Amino acid sequence: MKWENNRESSNIEDRRNSSTYGSKNRGGNMMALLPIAKMLLGTKIGRIVLVVGVVAYFFGFNPLALLDFSSSSSSQKKVVNQKADDKSAKFVSAVLAQTEDIWSEIFKKYGSSYVEPKLVLFRGSTKSACGFASSQTGPFYCPSDKKVYLDLSFFDELARRHNAPGDFAQAYVIAHEVGHHVQNLIGTLDKVHKAKQNFKSEKKSNALQVKVELQADCYAGLWAHYSKEIFSSLEEGDIEEALNAASAIGDDTLQKQAQGYVVPDAFTHGSSSQRMSWFKKGFDNGTLEDCNSF
Repeated sequence: MKWENNRESSNIEDRRNSSTYGSKNRGGNMMALLPIAKMLLGTKIGRIVLVVGVVAYFFGFNPLALLDFSSSSSSQKKVVNQKADDKSAKFVSAVLAQTEDIWSEIFKKYGSSYVEPKLVLFRGSTKSACGFASSQTGPFYCPSDKKVYLDLSFFDELARRHNAPGDFAQAYVIAHEVGHHVQNLIGTLDKVHKAKQNFKSEKKSNALQVKVELQADCYAGLWAHYSKEIFSSLEEGDIEEALNAASAIGDDTLQKQAQGYVVPDAFTHGSSSQRMSWFKKGFDNGTLEDCNSF
């Protein structure tokens, strides 16, 4: 993908140097205490120790330090190649800028104005209006604060764990999350949220969420369509990279890898073939109307 000489977005919120790790993560430490707390509750002495520990915690002392948990947690912080990390941050900024320009033009065609989202870059963990975010969470969009959250380590995971390398695969992930922002702006996410509240069946709720995700895939394809048309950004093999990424993170593929079998009723993002199909639909047709997955 050609991006080096393109405009970079001013909507990047860089928290890479302020992300929480190890013993700094008070919420994570409390989670680590839960199994210990259950054990202590079983005896009278244990309950006394637990009360003392809780009081100490809220006065600023970390009980895990006595068990040397904090030192082992802090060792989990990975050494980062700062030069490569900064290049990835610039890439994310350039892709985000493209989405801003493209979606501004699309919204203008429909007589509306596009409100640009913020994109939060972090390493390890951070806070969002939707709750605690960690590297295990994966990239996500929070409609409450209208921000996309991205731990840059996900790009390494995409290439190594999911066998989906390439800068355009990474760009697809960003464009997908921005697609959720578009859904938020036009009211789709709010309608889906209200509809889910009336569902008693998790199966129905999951099926509706799949439609949300497939539309975001289509919006990512729509971005790719105009990235090629307006910015001439696409290089040979780029679309194949995006399709490979869409396939690699399909629910059926992930379920097979994790448990050896597939449970379609548990799908929340769509199968590999569905995700590839909807991305391709957006790329080939280039219209909002063709991205109606509902």
